[in-house]
Amino acid sequence: MTVPYRVMIVCTGNICRSPMAEIVLREAFAAGGLDGAVVVDSTGVSGEEQGNPVDDRARRVLTAFGYPGGDAHTARRVASSELAERDLVLAMTAHHARALRRLAGSEPAGELSAPAADGPEIRMFRSFDPEAPVLSDGDGEHLLDVEDPWYGGADDFEVCLREIEAATPGIVAYVRDRLAAR
Repeated sequence: MTVPYRVMIVCTGNICRSPMAEIVLREAFAAGGLDGAVVVDSTGVSGEEQGNPVDDRARRVLTAFGYPGGDAHTARRVASSELAERDLVLAMTAHHARALRRLAGSEPAGELSAPAADGPEIRMFRSFDPEAPVLSDGDGEHLLDVEDPWYGGADDFEVCLREIEAATPGIVAYVRDRLAAR
């Protein structure tokens, strides 16, 4: 049996952005015939929301756009041991990417990724969006942040979902290529 490719999405508390992206990616992998070949989960860099469900506003936007609402989701904090078990870790912001690189024990190897010798590839989620801002130097990683909808309303959650959806085809294609190279 082939070992599935493992993808983790990470935001702050694991109740808005990362579970939204987990749901969207899981649906996209299934639609692309990769269901079972790819395992997707999500976590947060903070434990402040540990045990909480998906934010109600995120759930409403997901279901309004035809996605499952994440009823079974329970927020959890990322652990370094989990990073070692993932192939690709997708950070929602530059802050999350830095925290993940520290947790993984890797030094930044450029503006978009920093794989540890035996660890996962850590990338900005929006780096897979061809319409995302182009980075001309290593100082602009924050330009790829997925907007935090927490302090906003339904419109902010819709912006977040659009940013997630825009990067999703690129992520699916990237993972498909990685699976083919195995």
